[in-house]
Amino acid sequence: MKRISILLSALAMTACAATHNPETTVADTDMPTPAVTQPGEDPYLWLEDVEGEDALAWVRSQNERTLAGLQADPRYAGFEAAALDALNSKERIAYGVVRAGFVYNFWQDDTNVRGLWRRTPVESYRSDTPEWETVVDFDQLAKEEGKNWVYKGANCFAPKDSDAYKCMVSLSDGGKDAVIQREFDLATKTFVADGFVTPEAKQGLAWAGPDTVLLATDWGEGTVTESGYPFVVKRWQRGTPLDSAEEVYRGDVTDVGVWPMTLELDDGTILQGAVDAETFFTSSYWWFPEGETAPVKWPIPMKSTPEGIYQGQFLVSLQEDWAPEGQAESFKSGDLVAFDVKAFMETRKLPPVSLVFHPNDAQALEGVAMSKGAMLLSVSDTAVGKVMRAEPGSDGWRSWSVALPGEGQASIAFANPHEAVVFLNYEDFLTPDSLLEYDSGRDAAAVLKSVPAKFDASGLKVEQHFATSKDGTKVPYFLVARKDIPMDGTTPTLLYGYGGFQVSMNPAYSPVTGRLWLEQGGAYVLANIRGGGEFGPAWHQAGLKQNRQRIYDDFIAVGEDLIASGVTGADHLGIMGGSNGGLLMGVMLNQRPDLWNAVVVQVPLLDMMRYHLLLAGASWVDEYGSPDVPEERAFLETISPYQNFDAAKPYPEPFFVTSTKDDRVHPGHARKMAKKFEAAGLPFLYYENIDGGHAAAANQTERAKRTALEFTYLSRKLAGAGSGD
Repeated sequence: MKRISILLSALAMTACAATHNPETTVADTDMPTPAVTQPGEDPYLWLEDVEGEDALAWVRSQNERTLAGLQADPRYAGFEAAALDALNSKERIAYGVVRAGFVYNFWQDDTNVRGLWRRTPVESYRSDTPEWETVVDFDQLAKEEGKNWVYKGANCFAPKDSDAYKCMVSLSDGGKDAVIQREFDLATKTFVADGFVTPEAKQGLAWAGPDTVLLATDWGEGTVTESGYPFVVKRWQRGTPLDSAEEVYRGDVTDVGVWPMTLELDDGTILQGAVDAETFFTSSYWWFPEGETAPVKWPIPMKSTPEGIYQGQFLVSLQEDWAPEGQAESFKSGDLVAFDVKAFMETRKLPPVSLVFHPNDAQALEGVAMSKGAMLLSVSDTAVGKVMRAEPGSDGWRSWSVALPGEGQASIAFANPHEAVVFLNYEDFLTPDSLLEYDSGRDAAAVLKSVPAKFDASGLKVEQHFATSKDGTKVPYFLVARKDIPMDGTTPTLLYGYGGFQVSMNPAYSPVTGRLWLEQGGAYVLANIRGGGEFGPAWHQAGLKQNRQRIYDDFIAVGEDLIASGVTGADHLGIMGGSNGGLLMGVMLNQRPDLWNAVVVQVPLLDMMRYHLLLAGASWVDEYGSPDVPEERAFLETISPYQNFDAAKPYPEPFFVTSTKDDRVHPGHARKMAKKFEAAGLPFLYYENIDGGHAAAANQTERAKRTALEFTYLSRKLAGAGSGD
């Protein structure tokens, strides 16, 4: 179990694309619309009925049309086969977590479509041919139970110095965020008879002991927030019915959500608590002292994140400046700080706070992880991930870089305070990922596993450039292209962006992009625009709410720089983005339709006047602003892609991609925007996966199909209608 378990993953809106990740004018169809619409009323609200008969009939008709056109392209079959081969390749690193002498891994391939949860002893894992044993076969489980199960992870616990691991296995019907959880015994490799089982819901669970869990879920009417997340936490004891669980914390319906939170002290004591996310970026953290009825609030800023406890120090990363009351030293947003946890528990007063790590102007702290005997930091340095180590000393904390085999992207693949084993990941755009094992005693990392190249990178180069945004800000971007790129504006170029929620876009090796794009002569560009986390909280906060146009100006600046430098031209420049990046794509369609010839709009937000009313949308008002606040609505009206659609604009033909089962970003956004193109007689493509959740794909076969469709479209638009050469 991690020292801190804060179940906020349901809030995360991450880029969903796997790759960073005959053309025809369509007439309006005969699909039904409301018989009477009032002035200003949206005539396409019927498309928000996710499983509605009329809506799904429209979806199927668009899928059939799009699939018929793209799958008939001579490139499609080869692209799908190449993508499937890359995704299902046996020559992949089986990343895993270590528990009680075993490495556990989730594996999908052409035989195990839904996947295997499997394990092998650590020593066997270190060999070239590990001997795996199956823990759960999810294809078999789904068949036996007649369900469309998608594995969503396992939350495991064992008391300190014990190997008796129990896990709550999360299963989703078709890939939704809503899951059920079932207790599983790792020793017997079976689901626990009469163990903990939760009903389907968007939920959070934390182990408070071997026989106790804290659960936040949909407890019935009036127990979920306007965003659709739980706000009531209950303590549930083994052997008792769920409806007898004891309520220990209640938030408010206007919160984003409330989740269980546990902290583990060095001696194994579990501190129970909860995190109350009043907004997306502000939270209160609570501790439930044993034997007391009133919760105690941890004395940290609302824009901060507890990172765990190491050598008795409570670690906190800051997303705002902090001047602790009564202390001379103050701290900056982006800093990592610490204080003595037991001193606070005894006095209920904030003890002296110390600085652990202060990132420089080019850096951002992206994560903290602990193992037995070491604390590691994930740090973004000029948008490239690095790993550092930090330790307390008599004269304060010190930190230093972990030596790595090169200058590529590094991250922490696995670390746990119960285990001495630490795994690191190392890769870049052109170098396949390697798994490194870090020895904290020697303070050295060695390559444990590597894989052969999955695409031909000979003749390619990676460069980092900077574009100048409208307000003068220098915006970095990575360019992956041929070394002999002609610089005459003719290279088909794909520009990817996200720009939101402090999510960093870092270099990564993508066999699919390599095979389907780079090998075909295309260039790939990753933009590190504001709104992301590449340079810390300030880089993100610069684009919040009414300042969001800065994000869009940044992306436009990168596109213009690519054209001005001769990398590509508007006829050969395409863009792609998913989720919040899908909103970016929609804005780019409206604001600069002249700058791109292809736009892949993946699982997008597009109707910014109604986004807060759909699924998890209400949780994002602190990122985008609220349509219910007049000054924020006024800005949203200027950028909302759906409301700013103009049938007279010279739009490039976009490709909308979404999923029926996405219960985070409503598929109605993509449906309604595509319908406007249809009603205007403008060309567009549309594909909605019936399963797949927010990733728009529930397994490797579906991922291969989706990416093949996207790159067939991009090749057709940017490289011409030939064979793809």
